[in-house]
Amino acid sequence: MAQNIPALTSAEGGLSRYLDEIRRFPMLEPQEEYMLAKRYKEHDDTEAAEKLVTSHLRLVAKIAMGYRGYGLPIAEVVSEGNVGLMQAVKRFEPDKGFRLATYAMWWIKASIQEYILRSWSLVKMGTTASQKRLFFNLRRLKGRIQALDDGDLKPEHVQEIATKLGVSEDDVVSMNRRLGGDASLNAPIRQEADGGEWQDWLVDDSESQEEILADQEEHDHRIKLLKDAMSVLNDRERRIFEARRLSEDPITLEELSGEFGVSRERVRQIEVRAFEKVQKAVKKSARALEQRPAELT
Repeated sequence: MAQNIPALTSAEGGLSRYLDEIRRFPMLEPQEEYMLAKRYKEHDDTEAAEKLVTSHLRLVAKIAMGYRGYGLPIAEVVSEGNVGLMQAVKRFEPDKGFRLATYAMWWIKASIQEYILRSWSLVKMGTTASQKRLFFNLRRLKGRIQALDDGDLKPEHVQEIATKLGVSEDDVVSMNRRLGGDASLNAPIRQEADGGEWQDWLVDDSESQEEILADQEEHDHRIKLLKDAMSVLNDRERRIFEARRLSEDPITLEELSGEFGVSRERVRQIEVRAFEKVQKAVKKSARALEQRPAELT
């Protein structure tokens, strides 16, 4: 799957050349993306998988640039992000109704973050969820509370950050000192010989405002379709559907069987039936919306 992905090297002009190359790959329309994903999932079509990957390389580059402050070669960060993208394509379920970009974003970030935690010599931690959360969110929170100056944080800022992230104040102080030596956005791009600063590249691979608005509108539209479709479920079906399909930490069949006083197999049957009802309702609503423009002409 990775054989035709452009290579990003640390040679002169490597970053700019890579950005130019990945812009040549066309972005996919929703229906085209769906059909390619189905071809790969059902027929193991490697050509379809390659098109899915290459059409999302700009997404990887955009996410990778957000981690440029950790002092690691951008080529390696992008490479790790591409690995996450390929894992996402392998596991993508097109029939669930979401775009690949929405699903792949989490795989890309996870792959990059694991690489950073493995590679960054100042951080010999990251084994718990709270430590990772602190590591990757401290800069953002410092910017939000206007605490970006060098040196130790003020006590009130330490307390605020610790509360928001659910970590100890000592952990906040320690991590802030570890991160204190990071490069700023004004640092030169070490991989490029033609000069320039990191901030000069922030816009190169970002989506346009039109694309951002379109993605947000599509996301909101899908959420509305799902909420409307769930009105066809009764209380028990809704509870099981939400617990099994919509929760970040799904409840087991065993727990739900105890809650409703039925067997695990019965809970599974209700889950499947609820999913089918919601799926049917979503498709019906989507078809109705597609027919409206024709009815108005």
